[in-house]
Amino acid sequence: MTRRATPEADAQRAIVQALRFALPRSAIIHHAANEITGGDRRAKIRQSILVGMGVHPGFADLIVLFGGRVLFLEVKSSTSRLRPFQEVFRDTVLEQGFGWALVRSVEDALVALSDHRFISGVHVPARRVAP
Repeated sequence: MTRRATPEADAQRAIVQALRFALPRSAIIHHAANEITGGDRRAKIRQSILVGMGVHPGFADLIVLFGGRVLFLEVKSSTSRLRPFQEVFRDTVLEQGFGWALVRSVEDALVALSDHRFISGVHVPARRVAP
């Protein structure tokens, strides 16, 4: 169920809760607050301040750190697409050998953990591929 018409934020909250349950307590799950919403002058000024402080365009929504592994998760709604800066970020981190996944649900996030060999307390069944 979507609250306040924010499907990506609702999905991200559910994903974070599931990751906290699935991973050991020592795992770090971090949200990268990387953009200011709104088009007014104050929002634009704040965004430029954040860029000057190191905010990176296209940075993934979540970072999972555990057992020497790094996994970037980009959370999108069922209909949203990656923006060009997000595609560049994805390509850059993959070239550097880090994990990256586009996730639209808790199931996607748990599959990403499994695909990137993160140890978790949750069994993730293999996805069925449509014929």
